[in-house]
Amino acid sequence: MKRSLINIWNLGVKELWSLWREPVMMVLIVYLFTVALYTAATAMPESLHNAVIAVVDEDRSPLSTRITSAFYPPHFRPPVMASHGDIDPGMDAGAYTFALIIPTGFQRDVLAGKRPTLQLNVDATRMSQAFTGNGYIQQIALDEVREFMARHRKVQEAPVELALRMRFNPTLEPAWFGSVMEIVNSITMLSIILTGAALIREKEHGTIEHLLVMPVTPTEIMIAKVWSMGLVVLIATFFSMNLVIRGAIGAPIEGSLVLFFVGVTLSLFATTSMGIFMATVARSMPQFGLLLVLVFLPLQLLSGGSTPRESMPDLVQWVMLAAPTTHFVSLSQAILYRGAGLETVWPAFLSLFVIGVILFAFSLRRFRRTLASLA
Repeated sequence: MKRSLINIWNLGVKELWSLWREPVMMVLIVYLFTVALYTAATAMPESLHNAVIAVVDEDRSPLSTRITSAFYPPHFRPPVMASHGDIDPGMDAGAYTFALIIPTGFQRDVLAGKRPTLQLNVDATRMSQAFTGNGYIQQIALDEVREFMARHRKVQEAPVELALRMRFNPTLEPAWFGSVMEIVNSITMLSIILTGAALIREKEHGTIEHLLVMPVTPTEIMIAKVWSMGLVVLIATFFSMNLVIRGAIGAPIEGSLVLFFVGVTLSLFATTSMGIFMATVARSMPQFGLLLVLVFLPLQLLSGGSTPRESMPDLVQWVMLAAPTTHFVSLSQAILYRGAGLETVWPAFLSLFVIGVILFAFSLRRFRRTLASLA
């Protein structure tokens, strides 16, 4: 037992030195957990940010002025006051995403109860902003008209008052959500890449044959790759969580980071084993890269990080229960967003452990066959 632990330690240290001598991999690790994470978190495509809006104010009344002044950063840039003749050329050139036309006599007709019409032109080629901004502008215009009317005539109050409370993200800041989901994706992708590349590097450099003549077992070799590459990702996650997410982005972390890193460790156990299995299937790094795309994209898109699992077909929900990222996303959101404790996330922990054991067993079996074919 002592000899086996020494072998696992020495082999793991060898993997760490091999990784240190790979500048491309080191740059990838730093990039994924800093620049890529910050960029993805602060540039969420579904959020409305600095949208360009032009306003044609033909009414020039207090009400039209109220509506115009209601568009301000960070959702909109200050409105561009334009004329009818500026709208079509401006939208053709892509200068405006939205163009709001307030007709003559708008305030007079509102006060007279005639239900006048506002015209909103939208550049639908900018899909994310067009879809989100359309609703924003409608709501802003209606709210301003409602407040204006409340000052000039008595408005019948609604029989029910809806009290809206935004929990866990009261300012609806997309970067807070995007940063945590991006670090989950980075952990998953990098753990698969590092362990898979470590094994393929052994094949390409011919050092796998050296291991075969050494007094080490396939289990020791595989455990060494798992703990060493998992440790690298764990350290990168720790610095990224504190320096980028909590520091640069300023996302509030409600729960226990210790509990979160326990979940990260269980997830790494599963994903590093998956990386070794994929490396035994692929014969070269280009093949491994193509296989990674086929595996990582479903893990990223169908695990509940990008789209709630409840909105997916039932079959997809059931199938993705076998994926470690499904449970990792669940426990990450519960701990970091909602401050959940072990009594809440223990089913996800148990699922990750079971999936990790199964993946490790399958990967070890495949790894032994690969070594046997090289012997």
